[in-house]
Amino acid sequence: MLEALKVRDFRLLWIGRTVSLLGSWLLVIAIPAHVYALTGSLLATGLTLVAEYLPPLLFGPFAGVVADRWDRRRVMITADLFRAAAVALMLFATAGHSLWLVYAALIAESTGAVLFRPAAQAQVPAIVGTGRGLSSANSLNAAVDGTVRLVAPPLGAVILTFAGFQTLIWIDVASYLVSAVAIASTRRTTARAVSKRVLADLAGGWKVLRGLPIARALLPLTAVFLMANASLSALLVPFGIRQLGGSEQIGLVVSALGAGFLLGAVVIRGLVDRVRPRLLLAASQLATAVAFLVLFSSTSLVVALPAGVAIGVFGSMTLVTPQTALQRAVPNEALGRISAVFLTAEALATLIGALAGPLLAQAVSLSAAVVVACVVTAGGALAGLAVMPRVAQAECVV
Repeated sequence: MLEALKVRDFRLLWIGRTVSLLGSWLLVIAIPAHVYALTGSLLATGLTLVAEYLPPLLFGPFAGVVADRWDRRRVMITADLFRAAAVALMLFATAGHSLWLVYAALIAESTGAVLFRPAAQAQVPAIVGTGRGLSSANSLNAAVDGTVRLVAPPLGAVILTFAGFQTLIWIDVASYLVSAVAIASTRRTTARAVSKRVLADLAGGWKVLRGLPIARALLPLTAVFLMANASLSALLVPFGIRQLGGSEQIGLVVSALGAGFLLGAVVIRGLVDRVRPRLLLAASQLATAVAFLVLFSSTSLVVALPAGVAIGVFGSMTLVTPQTALQRAVPNEALGRISAVFLTAEALATLIGALAGPLLAQAVSLSAAVVVACVVTAGGALAGLAVMPRVAQAECVV
């Protein structure tokens, strides 16, 4: 699993990504809490989520063009510096009348992330190759995601309570600056030809997407899974209050999810090089659906915590499998655009799911919404077996 860390440039990129991700997740609880403290409004607090998902929907595909037509190293450094400046705006949001600064900062920070993510995702196989080093790199990134999800939100809440909101903002600003320095320390890459034909480049990316059966199949399958996952995640808090006993129990379940995500990063490292993507993706999605059903059927932590770990394990596998398959199948010169299309679909699916789950639960019942989401997840897994191409064993590293 640590094989990719032997490559100096990946090691620096991984350090930068890890530090900036930690800084961002420290604010997951702090920003909504700060907005609610300023306004006392649930609507104003909920708009923070809208502000974060708006840029991926508007600018995602164009960010892919930037990642493929400009020096990705410079794109990531610029995105980090831009995000540091954007987050710093929140230091001036100290009253209700300055709340617009929080939304503006969130939109700007999310825009920087939209630029950073496809560039980073396309840069990884360019640095480590598409063999075992790539599966090691993706497993390491998944391990970081799981660890940060496990540690950062509660840590951010503690820092918010004892040190205050401004301290958290300065930590996040510093995390982006550290990331920029780490990436600037990587070797310079060959300059790319800069094209002014944005629409032509977008069309070229779609042409590559249409020409790759595995990419065409993965796009809707990934979107459906993330939509169902978002709807279930949105129901977790009311479920925890009703059936598990309150917010403390919900926090334990979220920690179990993070622990499972971390464990899944270790498991997928050994499977992604040996099992065909269509089989691995279908199995992990089916297992995720079953684990979610068990979680939402539980009435105590004795059942809920193991189910949460299982969701994290198989959810991690479900995310790493298509990412690795894409990085191996898509030509690197188009990988930024294809990655951006998937990230845009991810944002749209997540937003739809986060709205649809609670609406269905309110209109019918929470249990009905859970069953629908689990059936959709399982149906997507079975559909994947039918529509995904049978990747040749030679395309798996053995």
